[in-house]
Amino acid sequence: MTPFLLQITQTAPADTASTLATATEPADTSVELIDLALAGGWAMIPLALLSLVAVYIFVERYLTLKKAAKNPEGFRDRIKSMVLAGDINGAKMLCSHTGTPVSKMLEKGITKIGTPLKNIETSIENTGKIEISRLEKNLSALATIAGAAPMLGFLGTVTGMIQAFIAIAQAEGSVSPQLLSAGIYQAMVTTATGLIIGLPAYVGYNYLVSKIDSIVHEMEYTSIEFIDLLQEPQL
Repeated sequence: MTPFLLQITQTAPADTASTLATATEPADTSVELIDLALAGGWAMIPLALLSLVAVYIFVERYLTLKKAAKNPEGFRDRIKSMVLAGDINGAKMLCSHTGTPVSKMLEKGITKIGTPLKNIETSIENTGKIEISRLEKNLSALATIAGAAPMLGFLGTVTGMIQAFIAIAQAEGSVSPQLLSAGIYQAMVTTATGLIIGLPAYVGYNYLVSKIDSIVHEMEYTSIEFIDLLQEPQL
């Protein structure tokens, strides 16, 4: 009898520990990213296209604005010296080789030297408007994506929730929590995706706008400086 009781006493803790380990072992609830994307339904296709377009526009505009803001060091001083020295052709060649919005404005103004000052101002202003329009190319599309992506995500969520409730209504007997939760999390995927696309697009749009404002400020300052230069007595 005693050996039998000792055997029960020695094996019981091991069995208890094994049971606790099994009870406390976390269940595998991880979900693959591709499964989430597929669960989002039809709305994930236009959202994916919008994300690609947003990335393309931002990268293309960033590189364009970076090049547009890159004027050679001392560029305005060299133009001023050439104009004061009467080297009009040299000033135009320097502007042509630089190829930035500022240099294009100055090139147009230098070409009009000898005509009334009002004509020079008008030519510079028109060239500036053209260059600003080129700088702002496709920015409206990026702003549209920033606003449309979250709305499209919400639309996908609403349609997904409708489908989930239809499935619940058609289910016979009691509705299982698994059926309800699966429909809800699948519908919410599109909302999360829309926000993930819309927020970076909005931040990127505002960043590009700030870069354009900086370039436009430099263009305005340079044009005013050039007009003042033409009004100096020696010219």
